[in-house]
Amino acid sequence: MMQNVSGVFPHLAQIGDFGPPRSELGIGSLMPWNGKLYVQNYNSHKAPSGAGVSLRRVDADLSMEIVPETLGVDGTYTNRFVHFPTSKLVLGPHVISADHKIVTVPELAPLRVCGTSRHLTKPDTHVYVLAMEGELFELDVTTYECTQLFDLNDELGTDGEMKVHYKDCYTSFGRLVVCSNEYAEPEWAGERSRGRLAEYDGTSWKILRDDPFTAIGGRHEFGGTIFATGWDRASAILEVFTEADQQWTRYRLPKASHCFDHKWQTEWPRIREVEHERLLMDHHGMFYEVSPWAYGGRIWGVRPISTHLWVLGDFCSWRGMLVAGADNASPSHGLNPTTAEPQSGLWFGKTDDLWSFGKPAGWGGPWWETPVSAGVPSDPYLMTGFDGKCLHLENFSDTPLTITVEIDFHGHGRFGAVETLTVEPGQVRSHVFPPGFSAHWVRVVSDADGVASAQFVYT
Repeated sequence: MMQNVSGVFPHLAQIGDFGPPRSELGIGSLMPWNGKLYVQNYNSHKAPSGAGVSLRRVDADLSMEIVPETLGVDGTYTNRFVHFPTSKLVLGPHVISADHKIVTVPELAPLRVCGTSRHLTKPDTHVYVLAMEGELFELDVTTYECTQLFDLNDELGTDGEMKVHYKDCYTSFGRLVVCSNEYAEPEWAGERSRGRLAEYDGTSWKILRDDPFTAIGGRHEFGGTIFATGWDRASAILEVFTEADQQWTRYRLPKASHCFDHKWQTEWPRIREVEHERLLMDHHGMFYEVSPWAYGGRIWGVRPISTHLWVLGDFCSWRGMLVAGADNASPSHGLNPTTAEPQSGLWFGKTDDLWSFGKPAGWGGPWWETPVSAGVPSDPYLMTGFDGKCLHLENFSDTPLTITVEIDFHGHGRFGAVETLTVEPGQVRSHVFPPGFSAHWVRVVSDADGVASAQFVYT
């Protein structure tokens, strides 16, 4: 008899081989496909790091099997993509047809495959496939020919294996966008910037940002937007490309936890449609609802839902439910002395259940010991959906700075001043907003050149 425990069905737990080695089993990707739910797992670092993470298939009666054709194909796989022209699903190193026939692509099986997206020039037959060490391929889903196009370490100036984590790719509006999430103490200290958000127009590569980014998504032509999530030491970041004005705009969001402030601990935040024409975004310990539309070149409908400590490889809608796949317990070759076997669970519920999770709260802001210029506004920072709000300002300059707090309460990019605060050299000044005070976005502007921090705490 099946048991349901608070949205979890224990009989659907994903459990890796006891080993040795015993490293990790995370749920890397979830895909409904012609009546069944595919669950693609991952280990920590390619096949030698742990076995028993093969592809699983869940049927409508919630029975589960290890997909026989993939038995023994163990590795680190987190990609998923539906190729509609051929009605095929690319999942891990596998291509799955509508009748559930599976072909494993030998060139991809040994790699840590993390992203699949549309092809810029051959979208009817080909896709791009990205691996974590920067290998970028094109895959013909009709012949299964797989050809490496780039080593992104060469193209984007990133380091090689064990020093880089490419995370995702996405294609729309004539550009292939990729990201990596390198972040450790040198990034936190401001001594190094090895993360990347970059795009390829079919001819050349362009680095958009050198911060760590984890996910890229959207709804292709519908809505006219591309979303990319990242962070730096100041805050979480949301970069948005709008088709209408052909440019990227940076927004800033709170961090709900510092447990995500490392490249190894952002596996794998996602941006995905879970209700019709509505996106769910998991970013730095917070769930958000996001609308795909941009009006006047500005995004609308970014709202925090709840906070959590989950490490979620993926989530999806299936048979009227929201399904989330976690990375729960990793022995990590003995580095975790209280975890005996690699295993993770699936959670089943409804999207609106997420509002019953942790209350939206967090911290961050546009400036962290940042050089600021007179009259130049900061990035907009999210202000809606939180209760108590406090702003802390610090002046690292030799002269006073007068900081103007501006809000955008319409949400369309027009800001107006609500407070003016003078901060003496070497001093900290705090401002508590009145109960109930809110707006869509807030930003700060200095009256003089200097170095300053501006951090909001939301409770």
